[in-house]
Amino acid sequence: MKRLVQVLVFCFVINQVSAQLIDNLRVGLESNMAWYNDDKRTGPFFDTENRDGDEHLRFNTYLKLDYNFLENFTATVQVESYEPLALLNYSPNFDGTNLGIYSLNYQDSKLEVNAGHYYEQFGSGLILRNWEDRQLGINNALLGGRIKYTPFDFLALTALYGQQRVGFETADSDIYGFNTEIDVSSILNLEESSINLGFSYVGRNQETDIEDPNFDELTNAFSGRIDFSKGSFYANAEYVTKSDDVFVFEGQLLNTSVNPGNALLFNTGFSKKGFGLDATFRRLENMGFYSEREKTGNVFLENNINFNPGLTKQHDYLLTNIFVYQAQAEVRFVDPQATEAGEIGGQVDIFYNIKKGTALGGKYGTKLAFNASYWAGLKGDYNFADLSYDVDFMGFGDKYFSDISLEIRKKWNKKWNSIFYYVNQYYNQRTIEDRPTGEIIKTNIIVGETFYKFGRIGQSVRLELQRLWSNSDNHNWVGGTLEYNLSPRLAFYVNDIYNSGDDSSTSENHYYNFGGSFTKGSTRVSLNYGRQRAGLVCVGGVCRFVPEATGLSASVLMNF
Repeated sequence: MKRLVQVLVFCFVINQVSAQLIDNLRVGLESNMAWYNDDKRTGPFFDTENRDGDEHLRFNTYLKLDYNFLENFTATVQVESYEPLALLNYSPNFDGTNLGIYSLNYQDSKLEVNAGHYYEQFGSGLILRNWEDRQLGINNALLGGRIKYTPFDFLALTALYGQQRVGFETADSDIYGFNTEIDVSSILNLEESSINLGFSYVGRNQETDIEDPNFDELTNAFSGRIDFSKGSFYANAEYVTKSDDVFVFEGQLLNTSVNPGNALLFNTGFSKKGFGLDATFRRLENMGFYSEREKTGNVFLENNINFNPGLTKQHDYLLTNIFVYQAQAEVRFVDPQATEAGEIGGQVDIFYNIKKGTALGGKYGTKLAFNASYWAGLKGDYNFADLSYDVDFMGFGDKYFSDISLEIRKKWNKKWNSIFYYVNQYYNQRTIEDRPTGEIIKTNIIVGETFYKFGRIGQSVRLELQRLWSNSDNHNWVGGTLEYNLSPRLAFYVNDIYNSGDDSSTSENHYYNFGGSFTKGSTRVSLNYGRQRAGLVCVGGVCRFVPEATGLSASVLMNF
């Protein structure tokens, strides 16, 4: 009998411990698959990276485990697999199966300590941002240690050291950082307004093989910022300075230093019921900041220490995303007629709700959204012969890009609503794409979208019609999307865009896609077949080039 009791107690303890272990464990699984096939219209499948031949079947798979223990501790592990190869145009450094992320973390009310991989952002990210975006193929986590300490409610301090992740390896440099956040309104007991100050330092130390270099191995960057808000008004400003560095030309280091870098960012806005205004100004000069100098401007978005997104409207439609602006933060001397050292410009957003019951508002009101952005190069003197420049601080040079859009959202009844959208764009292809034979492309785009709900189980249908006209004989597009939601869980769609222009790479090709998705709880499965247009995939103003391809793709996302 005693033996039986001991066995039962032991089984009970094991069961409780197992249950506790499971309760403290969070698991996330994401797998993205593609089968690329030959296309009679666009040609046979070919991997531009030519990694071990033209493997048609590709997988990107991520398994992340987070485990909480001893109340304040967390352990994180992320296993990644790119077998047999990664999806098209992901960095060749994502190869095979390996441990991508691992860390041990401690956190209480005043102290946070991380050992291993971690993500960090100082201010807006102009000086430092580490993050993961699987769609873009970005994971630039730091491997090392970080301490965050909050000795008082109004003061937060951060110190860090690490080497930046590149694929499954780390960059050949050391990153140091320190950040201070001060809540001035708390110190002064301000109740109706908020004032916050921030100061940051980031250093990158990379040894060089160049004899008698004209630059320091340690590059220093400093940032100061202020945030203010009162009632419906807010404003913030940030200024960054970066010490001079080596000139990088097509991935090669030239023993010539370039001017120190700097950045100025200012944002302000106001909102009240039915109205909102937001305006942003930014100037960047030589603000490319990489953990390895040789990787400056690389197409895989690797080794980025800081964050320079394109500050323009993030459009939702296929044709409005053909000509997308990318921030021009770096020094480039392509040829004597194509020289640049940064960008200057900004954007304005205005939101207005027309009241219900008015002639224009109707029964349910009407929502208007206006956006305008303008970006240009830095005005100054550029000398291609000795790779030098001298620019005006507030001078606007050659125009790079502009985007003006108006969106009208109208609800007709409880089941039916529509969106009308107009976009005017100016795109300097030569500068933005570093294409010597590029042209100035001006477009006008109109989009009509309607959405209708019916049935008792969340059924709905959505239709989009799009048209793009341009001054270029190469680009005149038409497109459409039809989406049917059978229920909140199950959806199907088909879309197609077609270029009647003379562009040799896209003319008279239908870029069609059809597929569906199923969602239940925290699990989502999707399947798609179609033809992908060569161009940019953008998330939050950061873009990655994808080549033209045709095939079947599927994804599975699970969290438990």
